[in-house]
Amino acid sequence: MKDIERKLVSELMKNCRRSDRKLAKALGVSQPTVTRTLHKLEKEGIIKEYTIVPDFRKLGYTLLAVTFVKLKKYLTQDEIEKARKSARENIISNLNFIMLERGIGMGQDGVFLSFHEDYTSFSEHMKWLAQFDFLQVSGIQSFLIDLEDEIRYRSLTFSTLAKHILTLQTEQKKKGSQQ
Repeated sequence: MKDIERKLVSELMKNCRRSDRKLAKALGVSQPTVTRTLHKLEKEGIIKEYTIVPDFRKLGYTLLAVTFVKLKKYLTQDEIEKARKSARENIISNLNFIMLERGIGMGQDGVFLSFHEDYTSFSEHMKWLAQFDFLQVSGIQSFLIDLEDEIRYRSLTFSTLAKHILTLQTEQKKKGSQQ
Protein backbone atom coordinates (compact mmCIF):
# COMPACT_ATOMS: atom_id res chain seq x y z
CA MET A 1 0.00 0.00 0.00
CA LYS A 2 1.34 3.40 -0.94
CA ASP A 3 2.03 5.98 1.74
CA ILE A 4 -0.72 8.34 0.48
CA GLU A 5 -3.24 5.48 0.50
CA ARG A 6 -2.37 4.55 4.07
CA LYS A 7 -2.59 8.18 5.19
CA LEU A 8 -5.93 8.63 3.44
CA VAL A 9 -7.40 5.53 5.09
CA SER A 10 -6.16 6.81 8.44
CA GLU A 11 -7.73 10.23 7.91
CA LEU A 12 -11.04 8.68 6.85
CA MET A 13 -11.11 6.46 9.93
CA LYS A 14 -10.76 9.57 12.08
CA ASN A 15 -13.57 11.37 10.25
CA CYS A 16 -15.13 10.07 7.03
CA ARG A 17 -17.43 13.10 6.65
CA ARG A 18 -14.72 15.46 5.41
CA SER A 19 -14.78 16.59 1.82
CA ASP A 20 -12.09 15.54 -0.63
CA ARG A 21 -10.80 19.12 -0.50
CA LYS A 22 -10.39 19.03 3.30
CA LEU A 23 -8.77 15.60 3.12
CA ALA A 24 -6.37 16.90 0.47
CA LYS A 25 -5.42 19.81 2.72
CA ALA A 26 -4.82 17.46 5.68
CA LEU A 27 -2.66 15.19 3.52
CA GLY A 28 -0.81 17.92 1.64
CA VAL A 29 -1.91 16.70 -1.81
CA SER A 30 -4.32 17.89 -4.48
CA GLN A 31 -8.07 17.26 -4.34
CA PRO A 32 -7.99 15.23 -7.61
CA THR A 33 -5.31 13.00 -6.05
CA VAL A 34 -7.60 12.32 -3.08
CA THR A 35 -10.60 11.63 -5.33
CA ARG A 36 -8.59 9.29 -7.58
CA THR A 37 -7.08 7.48 -4.58
CA LEU A 38 -10.50 7.10 -2.92
CA HIS A 39 -11.98 5.52 -6.05
CA LYS A 40 -9.01 3.15 -6.30
CA LEU A 41 -9.30 2.09 -2.64
CA GLU A 42 -13.06 1.56 -3.02
CA LYS A 43 -12.61 -0.47 -6.22
CA GLU A 44 -9.93 -2.65 -4.58
CA GLY A 45 -12.19 -3.26 -1.58
CA ILE A 46 -9.80 -1.64 0.88
CA ILE A 47 -12.56 0.81 1.77
CA LYS A 48 -15.66 -1.29 2.41
CA GLU A 49 -18.00 1.37 3.80
CA TYR A 50 -18.24 4.80 5.31
CA THR A 51 -19.86 4.80 8.72
CA ILE A 52 -19.98 6.30 12.20
CA VAL A 53 -19.57 4.98 15.72
CA PRO A 54 -22.53 6.27 17.75
CA ASP A 55 -22.92 6.55 21.50
CA PHE A 56 -24.68 3.22 21.98
CA ARG A 57 -26.01 4.22 25.41
CA LYS A 58 -27.94 7.10 23.83
CA LEU A 59 -29.44 4.61 21.38
CA GLY A 60 -30.88 2.60 24.28
CA TYR A 61 -28.29 -0.12 24.79
CA THR A 62 -26.90 -0.84 28.26
CA LEU A 63 -24.81 -3.94 27.49
CA LEU A 64 -22.23 -5.02 24.96
CA ALA A 65 -21.76 -8.80 24.95
CA VAL A 66 -18.68 -10.58 23.66
CA THR A 67 -19.88 -14.17 23.36
CA PHE A 68 -17.61 -17.09 22.59
CA VAL A 69 -19.03 -20.35 21.27
CA LYS A 70 -17.73 -23.91 20.99
CA LEU A 71 -18.85 -26.27 18.27
CA LYS A 72 -19.92 -29.80 19.24
CA LYS A 73 -17.65 -31.13 16.51
CA TYR A 74 -15.87 -29.94 13.43
CA LEU A 75 -18.54 -29.49 10.81
CA THR A 76 -18.56 -31.00 7.35
CA GLN A 77 -18.98 -28.65 4.39
CA ASP A 78 -22.69 -29.59 4.19
CA GLU A 79 -23.15 -28.89 7.91
CA ILE A 80 -21.35 -25.55 7.54
CA GLU A 81 -23.71 -24.55 4.72
CA LYS A 82 -26.74 -25.65 6.79
CA ALA A 83 -25.45 -23.63 9.78
CA ARG A 84 -24.85 -20.56 7.60
CA LYS A 85 -28.35 -20.81 6.12
CA SER A 86 -29.90 -21.21 9.56
CA ALA A 87 -27.90 -18.30 10.95
CA ARG A 88 -28.84 -16.03 8.00
CA GLU A 89 -32.52 -16.86 8.39
CA ASN A 90 -32.49 -16.34 12.15
CA ILE A 91 -30.25 -13.27 12.20
CA ILE A 92 -32.94 -11.19 10.53
CA SER A 93 -34.99 -11.52 13.71
CA ASN A 94 -31.95 -10.99 15.93
CA LEU A 95 -30.41 -7.80 14.60
CA ASN A 96 -28.47 -6.87 17.74
CA PHE A 97 -25.43 -8.75 16.36
CA ILE A 98 -22.70 -6.52 15.04
CA MET A 99 -20.22 -9.29 14.34
CA LEU A 100 -20.22 -13.08 13.91
CA GLU A 101 -16.87 -14.68 13.09
CA ARG A 102 -15.14 -18.02 13.23
CA GLY A 103 -11.79 -18.14 14.96
CA ILE A 104 -9.63 -19.99 17.43
CA GLY A 105 -8.52 -19.39 20.98
CA MET A 106 -9.48 -20.07 24.58
CA GLY A 107 -10.86 -23.43 23.46
CA GLN A 108 -13.56 -21.68 21.42
CA ASP A 109 -14.45 -21.74 17.73
CA GLY A 110 -16.33 -18.48 17.21
CA VAL A 111 -17.19 -15.07 18.60
CA PHE A 112 -20.27 -12.87 18.49
CA LEU A 113 -20.52 -9.20 19.40
CA SER A 114 -23.99 -7.97 20.27
CA PHE A 115 -25.70 -5.02 21.91
CA HIS A 116 -28.60 -5.40 24.36
CA GLU A 117 -31.11 -3.06 25.92
CA ASP A 118 -30.87 -4.86 29.28
CA TYR A 119 -30.11 -8.20 30.96
CA THR A 120 -33.48 -9.63 29.90
CA SER A 121 -32.63 -8.91 26.27
CA PHE A 122 -29.25 -10.58 26.76
CA SER A 123 -30.89 -13.62 28.39
CA GLU A 124 -33.24 -13.97 25.41
CA HIS A 125 -30.23 -13.73 23.12
CA MET A 126 -28.53 -16.60 24.99
CA LYS A 127 -31.69 -18.75 24.71
CA TRP A 128 -31.74 -18.00 20.99
CA LEU A 129 -28.12 -19.13 20.62
CA ALA A 130 -28.83 -22.38 22.50
CA GLN A 131 -31.31 -23.47 19.83
CA PHE A 132 -28.55 -24.23 17.33
CA ASP A 133 -27.81 -27.95 17.51
CA PHE A 134 -24.24 -27.54 16.25
CA LEU A 135 -23.21 -25.44 19.29
CA GLN A 136 -22.27 -26.88 22.67
CA VAL A 137 -24.60 -25.10 25.08
CA SER A 138 -22.03 -25.58 27.84
CA GLY A 139 -19.45 -24.06 25.48
CA ILE A 140 -21.16 -20.67 25.23
CA GLN A 141 -19.45 -18.03 27.35
CA SER A 142 -19.99 -14.28 27.45
CA PHE A 143 -18.15 -11.25 28.70
CA LEU A 144 -20.57 -8.39 29.37
CA ILE A 145 -19.61 -4.73 29.24
CA ASP A 146 -21.87 -2.35 31.15
CA LEU A 147 -22.21 0.63 28.83
CA GLU A 148 -23.61 2.74 31.68
CA ASP A 149 -20.44 2.33 33.74
CA GLU A 150 -18.87 5.80 34.04
CA ILE A 151 -15.31 4.45 34.25
CA ARG A 152 -13.94 4.14 30.72
CA TYR A 153 -10.49 3.01 29.70
CA ARG A 154 -10.73 3.17 25.91
CA SER A 155 -14.16 3.14 24.29
CA LEU A 156 -14.87 1.77 20.84
CA THR A 157 -13.48 4.17 18.28
CA PHE A 158 -11.35 3.88 15.19
CA SER A 159 -9.14 6.91 15.82
CA THR A 160 -6.57 4.90 17.76
CA LEU A 161 -6.45 2.25 15.03
CA ALA A 162 -6.13 5.02 12.43
CA LYS A 163 -2.96 6.23 14.15
CA HIS A 164 -1.60 2.69 14.32
CA ILE A 165 -2.13 2.15 10.58
CA LEU A 166 0.40 4.89 9.92
CA THR A 167 3.04 2.94 11.85
CA LEU A 168 2.56 -0.28 9.85
CA GLN A 169 4.54 0.84 6.82
CA THR A 170 7.46 1.94 9.00
CA GLU A 171 7.43 -1.43 10.79
CA GLN A 172 7.27 -3.31 7.48
CA LYS A 173 10.22 -1.33 6.11
CA LYS A 174 12.26 -2.11 9.27
CA LYS A 175 11.53 -5.83 8.93
CA GLY A 176 12.44 -5.72 5.24
CA SER A 177 15.80 -4.03 5.89
CA GLN A 178 16.66 -6.53 8.64
CA GLN A 179 16.26 -9.52 6.32
